[in-house]
Amino acid sequence: MPLDQGSGLRMHPPRLRRLRHNRHVHLDDAIDHALAKPGAWADEPWGDGIVAKVGSKIFVFTSVGMDDGVIGVKCGAGREEADEWLDRYPADVSPMPYLGRRGWNSLRLGGAIPDDELLDAIDASYAYVVSMLPKRERPTGAVD
Repeated sequence: MPLDQGSGLRMHPPRLRRLRHNRHVHLDDAIDHALAKPGAWADEPWGDGIVAKVGSKIFVFTSVGMDDGVIGVKCGAGREEADEWLDRYPADVSPMPYLGRRGWNSLRLGGAIPDDELLDAIDASYAYVVSMLPKRERPTGAVD
């Protein structure tokens, strides 16, 4: 993945435009989609997977400990709101360990969850996390 010379961040690849044709969202696609958000950057705080952050906060988790086809995202302000995902896709959604009670879910890629909903979940997680950042940490161009 090419790096932006100025920031050191991964650049958003054009392959996401082909995403909805002939294949499911893969982990790399999900990470690339997340890192294309204003102010998003990749980190490996535990050395076992990439997380996408905005400011100092994580908005997408991936991990070697998680299945290669799973992402962790903020799906609601609390468990009740996040449970709507469980009701719709019981085979492909589960509360994230340790963070589930705070509205974080693990979403399986390539299952019953449509690709556009997976990408929308990343967008919603980003928007929620940005809204909780102090104004001085919010990136220019981010959704308020």
